[in-house]
Amino acid sequence: MKSKAIKQSSQIKSTRHFWWLFLLPVTAAFTIGFVWPFIQGIYLSFCKFKTISSAKFIGLSNYASAFADESFQHSFWYTALTAIVCLVLINVIAFAVAYALTQGIKGSNIFRTIFFAPNLIGGIVLGYIWSMIFDGILQQYGTSVVLETKYGFWGLIILMCWQQIGYMMIIYIAGIQAVPEDMIEAAKIDGATKAQTLFKVIIPNVMPSITICTFLSLTNGFKLFDQNLALTGGLPYEQLADGKTINTTEMMALNIYNTFYSGTGASRGVAQAKAVIFFVLVAAMGLAQLSYTRKREVQQ
Repeated sequence: MKSKAIKQSSQIKSTRHFWWLFLLPVTAAFTIGFVWPFIQGIYLSFCKFKTISSAKFIGLSNYASAFADESFQHSFWYTALTAIVCLVLINVIAFAVAYALTQGIKGSNIFRTIFFAPNLIGGIVLGYIWSMIFDGILQQYGTSVVLETKYGFWGLIILMCWQQIGYMMIIYIAGIQAVPEDMIEAAKIDGATKAQTLFKVIIPNVMPSITICTFLSLTNGFKLFDQNLALTGGLPYEQLADGKTINTTEMMALNIYNTFYSGTGASRGVAQAKAVIFFVLVAAMGLAQLSYTRKREVQQ
């Protein structure tokens, strides 16, 4: 037994001594697959290029063009509005469903599976499925989801809610089940109603789950691309006084994509600058939201 313990101790020491060897493959993959492309992307945002090898440094011109682009400005406000509406609806409905499914109703596991299933379907597929559903309804009224901005907007909202509510529901269920039972029992003994128990005991203790779900809903809303591409493709469009056009349901990610593949070398640099601005905006809002909600978490 003593020799076996010595052998295990030796193996642990060897592992600790060569920890860098085990970390190297992951670090190399992360650097090659993310860090280097990220750094290169930032550099290209200051360049005019058609291919990476032909990149020519031009300073802040791409950023000036990006901020002056009215379609990019419109896509930002449209994305912000969509993300906020999705944030509220997804979290309110997901929490309500999670709370209902933790009240001991029959068949709760089946309901959980049904609500979670849409999250397993890809965004492109969902976009095409819902476009057929919406058009099948709207054609009765002589219109389409790509003909009116309001239908495109609410189509995206419905699609996002249908896809993400089940995923957020699972996180909320885990949070509700982690609430200390003795706190709920103490609230009942003190004469608290179900509503008082919910708002004074359960919700404050579920704040870590609210933090996670709010962060995911917010960032997913801003990063939305494939559903937007498949459902509306940014249509319908609006023509400005100067002859330029704006796709009224085009979100930021789709705007960057369309700018990059518009065909000219100058537009690719502008698209790269838009991508950097997009990253900074999403990162800043995500971190601000995390900081705000974490301050309201209850320490158990």
